[in-house]
Order: sequence, then structure tokens, then C-alpha cells
Amino acid sequence: MSVTIEKPDQPAAAPETARSARSLVDAVFRAREISIAGALVLLVLFTWIAEPRFLDDQGIKDLLLNAAILVLLAVGQSVVVITRNIDLSVGSVVGLSAFACGKFVSGTDHGALTVLALGLLVGAGCGIVSGALVSFGRVPALVVTLGMLYIIQGVDYWWAQGEQINAADVPQSVLDLGSGSVLGIPYLPLIAFVVLAGTAYVLRTYRGGRELYAIGSSPEAARLAGVPIRRRVLGAYLFSGAVSGFAGALWLARFGTVVADNAHGWELTVVSAVVVGGVAIVGGTGTVWGAALGALLLTTIGSALAVLKVDSFWQDAIAGALLLAAISVDRIVRVRMTRALRKRSAR
Repeated sequence: MSVTIEKPDQPAAAPETARSARSLVDAVFRAREISIAGALVLLVLFTWIAEPRFLDDQGIKDLLLNAAILVLLAVGQSVVVITRNIDLSVGSVVGLSAFACGKFVSGTDHGALTVLALGLLVGAGCGIVSGALVSFGRVPALVVTLGMLYIIQGVDYWWAQGEQINAADVPQSVLDLGSGSVLGIPYLPLIAFVVLAGTAYVLRTYRGGRELYAIGSSPEAARLAGVPIRRRVLGAYLFSGAVSGFAGALWLARFGTVVADNAHGWELTVVSAVVVGGVAIVGGTGTVWGAALGALLLTTIGSALAVLKVDSFWQDAIAGALLLAAISVDRIVRVRMTRALRKRSAR
């Protein structure tokens, strides 16, 4: 006679462990964003005490306008960095797009929507080239985007030949986009907020957005799970390029006068804003909300130093210090999170 011994059912701990891991990660990065927001508030209060005009109506508008374009670039860069890549060509794309849009509308009556569409197309074209080389050509992102930076700058300088597009030649409807407001809030910050909120929603809600995080966390695991890595990385670069081109069109609307080297050197500022905002440089974690806060913090530091009559050299020094601090904190947080997740899994 045979006896069958049934094993007791094992508790389904895996889903609970996964949920607790996600909640732990979310809590850590919410804390990072709250700390950045707190630092921003303290900076604004300190500067306002030293110079009350810093927070008058015009001062607040200037803060929002100065941050709008950098916030847009930080949003696009975040999507790429989350996939464990980087885009160093964003500043040159802004310059090319701004000059192309200025050249196109100079002396015409084209509307603002036409300018924005052209900026999107120029930026998307640059993003597709970079994304194709990184995703399908498997060339390191640092090499590709650094090369694109110099290529785009060269094309822009060759095309411009020292020419400058003046605000007098730009249609008034385009200039109104950069200077107009609704309910006292300038258009540019509102546009940046819409792009920011839409991107955050897609990354958190849609499968494609979550797959970007999976690629950044572990490309090999994402590949085994059936994630279309090449298409997702190409899409990330396409989005970053399109946002950069869009920002170039807004640059024309904001300043009116454009030359070939607009936004020159902004690449590292954008990367600094993203990393300071809590997006891990090694990919897989972070939010576009944090990146936007990082961009706002960096631009506010620049405005505060100008108001306090501090040498502009210190702006770059402070940005560099914040970048190093953010990378160090990110490394410490990652190590502690890994230990905590292992302890929870062991239980």
C-alpha cells in the first residue's frame, strides 16, 4: 500500500515581496524629491530676506521663464538616462532648432504652431540618428551623442556663417508665445508643466514607460522578459530629440534673437539637473518630477547669485558640487536599498 504525503501550501510571498520592494523604492525617491524641494524653498527664502524684490511679480515670472526651457530638456534627458544611456547633444539640438526656426520665419508671417512643429521635426530627426546608432548600431551612447554634439554644432556654424536672426524679423505671434501669459502665468512654464505631467503619466502608467525602467535596471533581465529594448531605446532618444527641438523653438520665442551657438554648453547643465533631481546616472530609477525640481534648483541658484551680486563662476562651482553630492548620495542609497531588499526577501 502506498501512502501519498501532501506538502502544505507555501504562502505566496513573492507578490508581497515585489510590492514591498516597489513601495520602498517609491518612498526613497519621494524623500529625495522632498529634500530637493526643501532646499529650493530655503534658497528662495534666504535670497528674499536679503533682497525682497527677488519675489516680486516680475521676479517670480523671471524665475519661471528661466527654468522653463531647462525643465523641458531635463524631462527629455531623464527618459534617456532611465534606460542607462545619456544624450549629450541636447544643447546643440536646441541651437540648431532655434536657428532653423528663426531662419524659416524671418521676414514672414508664419504662426507659432508652425514654428513649434518645425522645431519638433528638427529635434526628432537628430534624435532618430542618435537613437538608431545607440540601439541598432550598438555604439556607446557617450560616443554617439558626443559625436552628434560636434556634428550638429559644425552644421549650425556652417549654415549660419555668422548670421544673426533678430527679433525685428520674427513674427509677432511667435514673440507673443515667449512673452505672453494667462492669468499672470507665462506661457512657457505652462507648456513645460504640460509636457512634464504628460511624460510622468506615461512613464508611470503605460507598459512602454515601465519597460524603460526595466531596461535601465537590468538590460539582460529585460531582454529575457521580452522587452523590445532596441525600439524602446530608439523611442527614448526620439523623445529627447523632439523635446530639445521643441525647446529650441521656444528659445526663439523667448529671446527673439538667435545665433548659431545658442544653448552652447547646456549639455552638462541638463545632466546635472537630472542627476541632482534623483534620476540615477546608471539608469532604472528616478522621476521626471525630480529632474524638473533639479532644473528649477539650478536656475534659481543662478538667479539668486545674480541678485546677491556673487561672481557667476560660483554658479558652475555649486552645480558641480551638487552633481558630485547627488551621485554620492545615489550610490549610498542604492547600496542600502539593496541590503534592505535582500533582508525583506530573506524573510
